[in-house]
Amino acid sequence: MSSYVSLLIFLYVVNISDKSFGEMFTSVMSVKQAVFAERQLIDYLRTYLENEIQRLDDIKRFFSRVTSLHSGIYNDPSATIANPIVAFKLVKRLKSEWMNVVHSNEAKENIDALREGYRRMEGSLPKLEDLQGAAQGLMRLQDVYDLHVEGLVRGHFQQITNGNAVDIYKPPVSDTLSGDDCFLVGKVAYDLEDYYHSVQWFEEAVHLFRGTEWSPENEGTLEDALDHLAFSHFKVCRVHFNVEKYEKLLDESPPVTNQSLVLKRPDSTNLRTRNVYEKLCQTKGSQPKHFENPSLFCDFFTNGNPGLLLQPIKRELISLHPYVVLFHSFVTRAEAKSIREYAVPGLRRSVVASGVNQSTAEYRICKSAWLKESAHGVVGKVDQRITMVTGLNVQPPYAEYLQVVNYGIGGHYEPHFDHATSDSSPLYRLKTGNRVATFMIYLSSVEAGGYTAFIYANFSVPVVENGALFWWNLHRNGQGNVDTLHAGCPVIVGDKWVANKWVHEYGQEFQHRCSLNPEE
Repeated sequence: MSSYVSLLIFLYVVNISDKSFGEMFTSVMSVKQAVFAERQLIDYLRTYLENEIQRLDDIKRFFSRVTSLHSGIYNDPSATIANPIVAFKLVKRLKSEWMNVVHSNEAKENIDALREGYRRMEGSLPKLEDLQGAAQGLMRLQDVYDLHVEGLVRGHFQQITNGNAVDIYKPPVSDTLSGDDCFLVGKVAYDLEDYYHSVQWFEEAVHLFRGTEWSPENEGTLEDALDHLAFSHFKVCRVHFNVEKYEKLLDESPPVTNQSLVLKRPDSTNLRTRNVYEKLCQTKGSQPKHFENPSLFCDFFTNGNPGLLLQPIKRELISLHPYVVLFHSFVTRAEAKSIREYAVPGLRRSVVASGVNQSTAEYRICKSAWLKESAHGVVGKVDQRITMVTGLNVQPPYAEYLQVVNYGIGGHYEPHFDHATSDSSPLYRLKTGNRVATFMIYLSSVEAGGYTAFIYANFSVPVVENGALFWWNLHRNGQGNVDTLHAGCPVIVGDKWVANKWVHEYGQEFQHRCSLNPEE
């Protein structure tokens, strides 16, 4: 990111500091903005420390001066006090100097200045829902990728294979979790009555709290972690802790574990295809293999369009049923960067259809913004390119504006159909028909995770930076293609940006002709 853009982000954070920044966890871009907010807090704290050090140095000098007097000329008080100058200084010091030291407001002024700086930045700092969302993001990664909690605590992304911890990804920059970190993750699960996760995270918290001193910035303690762990065990109906055993655990040095305890992950009410979805996110589905299926191929594609004759698009046919194509290098790196930057000011928590209304949902963790070609020239160029490779009319009202999406901590979008759900209003869909096609552009790369998984078709596609994925949502008879049920897998590490272009039935009558054959 350029220094100019970084400055814009910082000014953006400062300008909104008196407003709610909510739902920071739903966008990695928002988390990046929080870095600038913490840097400002560090400056406030540095100033506070410098002032406090100066204040304490002044007190130390006073202390040294008074102490040296009592170890020197005051050794013989009767002789010393006979001197009127010495006597005057003693009276003056006791009446004035000691009072100024004891009743000084300097310490209060210093802490008040720090608190005022924090108050000014408070609007750009995470809220309680952000802490909860970030913790749920870690637990989501734990579940979807079958990650070992003990490994996560050490900053490793590991699965247990044949009894051994195996890295599925080694991040170039890593960090570990403290006992208080684990306590807070467990507390989020505990408050949600999710004892499957709370047991695991509280056990790690207890292990880490033991042998370490409590720090004033911590929220939890060893006693808190044991208390919550005991109740979590009780709720999963495996182990009942009584008062005597709890008191004994407080004095134990080994970590609290129960080797016979087998935790059962709770069933999902929203995700009926959970097992398939998670296997595809781990790339354990029947991935397309071109060398095994001669119907799948790669080529340089022009679509018969004169604009592509001199510079054809690299096309990779991923699947025939459903028809899914990956266009490599569809946008340039500069175009992708421009689209991301244009979207930043308009990013808002993404919504899903909920009857006639729209609402946020835990199964979609991201922020999005809508860009019009009239306001941004690069969007117009991308729209023209989509038309050239698909032959579809992508101008409103035949298609929706370009939706730019930035995923959050463990950001994902659980299995859904594009043709049946829409971010646009039901009235708009009534006028223009369902979404006949989806064109999704990858505006960034990710280090791990973030695959697009097609559930019933049983394959997944990795994030290909600057590439674009295209598929038909509807059969030619207008019915939805159930094989297009797809999901955005959680991002393990990385900053995932995509741009979606949804094309509607209306206006495509000659580009995508109808047929009574449901297989077409």
